[in-house]
Amino acid sequence: MAATERVWFLCELLRFFYSLFLPGLIVCGTLCLCLVIILWRIRVLLQRKKNSASIGKNGKNKMVIAFFHPYCNAGGGGERVLWCALRALQKKYSAAVYVVYTGDVNVSGQQILEGAYRRFNIRLIHPVKFVSLRKRYLVEDSLYPHFTLLGQSLGSIFLGWEALMQCVPDVYIDSMGYAFTLPLFKYLGGCRVGSYVHYPTISTDMLSVVKNQNAGFNNAAFITKNPFLSKVKLIYYYLFASIYGLVGSCSDVVMVNSSWTLNHILSLWKVGHCTNIVYPPCDVQTFLDIPLREKKMTPRHLLVSVAQFRPEKNHALQIRAFAKLLNKKTESLPSLKLVLIGGCRNQDDELRVNQLRKLSEDLGVQEDVEFKINIPFDELKNYLSEATIGLHTMWNEHFGIGVVECMAAGTIILAHNSGGPKLDIVVPHEGEVTGFLAESEDSYAETMAHILSMSAEKRLQIRNSARASVSRFSDQEFEVTFLSSVEKLFK
Repeated sequence: MAATERVWFLCELLRFFYSLFLPGLIVCGTLCLCLVIILWRIRVLLQRKKNSASIGKNGKNKMVIAFFHPYCNAGGGGERVLWCALRALQKKYSAAVYVVYTGDVNVSGQQILEGAYRRFNIRLIHPVKFVSLRKRYLVEDSLYPHFTLLGQSLGSIFLGWEALMQCVPDVYIDSMGYAFTLPLFKYLGGCRVGSYVHYPTISTDMLSVVKNQNAGFNNAAFITKNPFLSKVKLIYYYLFASIYGLVGSCSDVVMVNSSWTLNHILSLWKVGHCTNIVYPPCDVQTFLDIPLREKKMTPRHLLVSVAQFRPEKNHALQIRAFAKLLNKKTESLPSLKLVLIGGCRNQDDELRVNQLRKLSEDLGVQEDVEFKINIPFDELKNYLSEATIGLHTMWNEHFGIGVVECMAAGTIILAHNSGGPKLDIVVPHEGEVTGFLAESEDSYAETMAHILSMSAEKRLQIRNSARASVSRFSDQEFEVTFLSSVEKLFK
């Protein structure tokens, strides 16, 4: 009897769900149709807005080319790419209107351009219109203490929407890595879209770190110690990687800055037919103009680091390795000075600098460590011309413009044994050594000691080889490869 009742109950339950299936299907279909109509209507309105805004004074339509770069006043390598890309396009497409979406609302457009000249020695040929974005806080990592990647990516959609509502371009180029804005501009804005990827939002290396339960700046220790949390985070990363690949594949043109980035983007976005390596522009000629000679035996050797004060740059490793070097320094070596040069984007970066100062004090090397923040280009050039060693410590750096600048200026580079520096930059040139690679505090300290103990002739030989190898990263090479890559967007 009980078995019969259970069968009857199951049959009734199935009938109930079946009775809901058709109405549910109709409701879902209706909602989807309404969504499509709304999106189509928005696209039509945006197209009208674009057509009316692009009419010039002579009554003819002007092409509008827009770059999405919310931190265009930051002063890092990504910003150098932006200004060089704008300059290259202005040379070829002089009649176009150029727009930069920026979240730097506390400075004027003229101040931003003056900052680009002061930091990078770059002046644009034609005017640029800056579109202010008030919601840049939505992509700040400090707003999302947990699920940071997802939070910033969703935030970028709202920021992109704000940008699209103010200006609908013909050509849209994301030059900061906000891939989630690409479908927004392509399908709603009707734009031809391109992207320059400095660093994938998520990479297979990040998945490996979580899978192997290794602690890192993007994988907290309390997660690595808990197998369940590690598995949850791994699932989250895999799901996010799938979505990231989907939105990235919307790009009509993809440019990446190194072999390391290329490998990850190809595995995630799967758009090899429209993906090219375009090495970032480095002002190598300005540094090559510095006379190359063995550094004078002054009372001290300068060790210089050039990198924004972001967590992944791992300045703490430089300070710890430098402290170990000082502890093992022999009497035969002159005194040493570590100079950390970089830009601060916001209060988080400024707090990070204060923490690094505190670390220097804790290690007892505060008198031998100096911080130079947002300094002018000429001052940067002077420091590099006097430095003996250039330091770089970021794990899996996508490229490393600072590494190239150090090599061009005549410093002996000591970079992290990973990413762009390992695959593209600090590689032998005509069989000769161009620099050194390290990973741990001990290996950095030992290699620095080795470089300082070399003869003047040997150091000069390495500098010559390094300088000869960096011409492929010049502004001129960038312009040629960049224009060739984006040509599809203008056909």
